Amino acid sequence: MSYIERMRERARDLQQKETLRVLALESSCDDTACAIVENGRNVLTSCIHSQIMEHRRFGGVVPEIAARMHLESVDDVVDQALAEADLTLADIDAIAVTRGPGLVGALLAGLSCAKALAFARDIPLVGVHHIAGHISASYLARADWAPPFLALVVSGGHSHLGVVEGYDQVRWIGRTRDDSAGEAFDKVARVLDLPYPGGPQIDALAKEGDARAVRFPRARIAGAPLDFSFSGLKTAVIQFVEKNVQCQAPISRADIAASFQEAVVDVLSRHAMLAAKQSGMRRVAVVGGVACNSALRARMRRLTRSAGMDLCIPQPLWCTDNAAMIGCAGYYALRSGRVDNIDLNAAAVLDIAQP
Repeated sequence: MSYIERMRERARDLQQKETLRVLALESSCDDTACAIVENGRNVLTSCIHSQIMEHRRFGGVVPEIAARMHLESVDDVVDQALAEADLTLADIDAIAVTRGPGLVGALLAGLSCAKALAFARDIPLVGVHHIAGHISASYLARADWAPPFLALVVSGGHSHLGVVEGYDQVRWIGRTRDDSAGEAFDKVARVLDLPYPGGPQIDALAKEGDARAVRFPRARIAGAPLDFSFSGLKTAVIQFVEKNVQCQAPISRADIAASFQEAVVDVLSRHAMLAAKQSGMRRVAVVGGVACNSALRARMRRLTRSAGMDLCIPQPLWCTDNAAMIGCAGYYALRSGRVDNIDLNAAAVLDIAQP
């Protein structure tokens, strides 16, 4: 009997198990993370090895360096997670891993480790879509949170709106057309001479500035009112900074940061509320790294409260890349009977319809 045939049988048996522990790995970008999640929502441990300081001197993530550092640290985070949870691999029922989208070299480091663990222990392997992981972070934030709901996914490479119809089912109604919000934050931060990663730096600097100092553009896409485009905003800020420096105008970096952030938050929040109205959703989740932004969190709280909607924004720990969200998504995939073969491959670009 082949591995996948055995695992399909094992998955059927696991659906009847009262306590199911999933060891998860996430290595899509510049964080090597491992977590152990019990029954989808109970995080026994979550370990993250950050590469920020290594990439900061380059002003952004260098894919080759990220891949090598993942290879160096992935075994250590697995050992750390098992030790912190006081478990061994014999106590693990399945392995979940991010298979895409992301940096291929980085993804392969985590995926190779996950496949080796699953094959060696003869336990199921579940590949997880990175965005599905971010959506699953909402389940870690609230024990009562469950589909259906509207999800605003704002991460480093994505600004998406989707109706989450089931734990393993999302219907996208708004997508990134060019630069995502997270990419715009990093690029504008670079222009303002702020260190990588740019999001937290702009958030902090904006608190000292006037969000009304500069009226930066908000893109509207004809025929697609829920889609996002931040390339024009990014370019407008860059041109403004260059002109401001040349003319020695009295507009501070803090004012520029605050005005730029206001433009991003305005677009994200307006689109989210419009999407909720059009889809009939009364429950909204905001997930992904940009969901850490204090202005976005405050704006969404105010708007949803005014509209009588239920809002879920995970704590920052679950918004940024982590393996606990992957373990949560993997758990629900496994409960539905989905497992992957040992030839599972990484994918830099991956449709959400795929696992």
